[in-house]
Amino acid sequence: MPSPLLGATLDPTGATFALYSAHALAVELCLFDGPDSLEPREVLRLDERTGDVWHGHVPKVKAGQLYGYRVHGPWDPANGYRFNSAKVLIDPYARAVGRPPLWHPSLLAYVEG
Repeated sequence: MPSPLLGATLDPTGATFALYSAHALAVELCLFDGPDSLEPREVLRLDERTGDVWHGHVPKVKAGQLYGYRVHGPWDPANGYRFNSAKVLIDPYARAVGRPPLWHPSLLAYVEG
């Protein structure tokens, strides 16, 4: 079976979400109610994997659903791995972003100064 299209792909029953990561250990899809939501309404683990593409179908999702990913994996900066599941990531294949980014020190992988 070929890999699903990367990003969010709508169909009549919902949407398939797919994210590429060769080194992730787990991927969670975070669904938000709106642009001011600080916490996701629902967190769904993407258990399906085709090669290095993590994916899953979510019923009843409609156009305009705000979402992001939490990606679990190794923290090993010396070897290029900076996974941090505490951070919600923007889908690199998203066709739109639902709100402007908010600058905060928690976005950094280190303590400033």
